Amino acid sequence: MLFERRLRDGIADGTITATLRRWRRPQVVAGRTYRTGAGLVEVTAVDPVQPEELTQADARAAGFGSVDELLGHLHGPSDGHLYLLHFRRVAGPDPREALAADDGLDDAGVAAIDLRLARLDHASTRGPWTAAALRAIADHPGVRAADLAATLGRDVPSFKADVRKLKALGLTESLEVGYRLSPRGAAYLTHRP
Repeated sequence: MLFERRLRDGIADGTITATLRRWRRPQVVAGRTYRTGAGLVEVTAVDPVQPEELTQADARAAGFGSVDELLGHLHGPSDGHLYLLHFRRVAGPDPREALAADDGLDDAGVAAIDLRLARLDHASTRGPWTAAALRAIADHPGVRAADLAATLGRDVPSFKADVRKLKALGLTESLEVGYRLSPRGAAYLTHRP
């Protein structure tokens, strides 16, 4: 879930526990955990609301001084519905970071990654892409996504979406600019020709 940078400290310290979204349909599910720029949060409720139902307490929980201020920062499709989401911060490390740091791959671990990458390649309408993306990131760490995408003949949005899939497998890490292989990703590539 994306939050304005100014709200991240409040999410991290637990003082911000709600957000208001305008969506055509809910984009999150109560009971699931999501990554934010401030760590992990568990969504505890997704309630459809009307503007007149919002309270001062809702605005404060979302990090705003008033309901008007909360509504003024609202984005999303004009024909969307309002949803008030309640969440709690989840303590502990992001499991994806722990996975990325694990470079102790054995043959079974390599085979499991091979299988996951083969599924991603098979599901792609563009054909196989995982090996080329991993190699480009390995050869050009810290290079802008737009430049990497161009070298692969890819559009930027779909390239970034694919790199997020690699990150979910613990193979890449995002940098301030560009990406790099994680320790797990580097270990994986040493097992591949």
